[in-house]
Amino acid sequence: MVYQAADEPTRARPWSADEAVTQLYLVHYRPLVRLGTLLVRDVGHAEEIVQDAFVSLHERWSRLRDPDAGSAYLRRSVVNRCRSALRHRGVVDRMLGRARPMLSVPSAESLALEAGTHAEVLAAVRELPARQREALVLRYYLDLSEAQTAEAMGVSQGAVKSHTARALVALRRELEPGR
Repeated sequence: MVYQAADEPTRARPWSADEAVTQLYLVHYRPLVRLGTLLVRDVGHAEEIVQDAFVSLHERWSRLRDPDAGSAYLRRSVVNRCRSALRHRGVVDRMLGRARPMLSVPSAESLALEAGTHAEVLAAVRELPARQREALVLRYYLDLSEAQTAEAMGVSQGAVKSHTARALVALRRELEPGR
């Protein structure tokens, strides 16, 4: 990433890891926490996952082949860490013989939607298989392209299309009136 320092308007220089990660943090922290919250259903855990992703990016900054891909690295890191957290949670729940209750996830959109409809949609999204939920959240909540979603999930664009289509069919079936 080559940026111009404010005190050097005519000479571009690469940013240090501190400068670059700080700028990425200012722009991407909140959307990444929302992404993590939707995937792991726990705000506190999502914040920890996102913070760990930023620390990891900072440690690896000098080894990035394309520093402009920092935001994509962060998204993929958060998705992968959420998957790991969900796997771990599943193992713990199986070992303890219990199921965890799903947490309600308030968002800015909840003010714009009717409370009942919003709760129904969130409940239906929570019931989707993990990959379908990931594809839906990345595509429509974070508004990523199919290519960006595929990169974040570590799958092909065709897989993103398939997961998204199946998720939308399942949501329509679940949410249609008079089911």
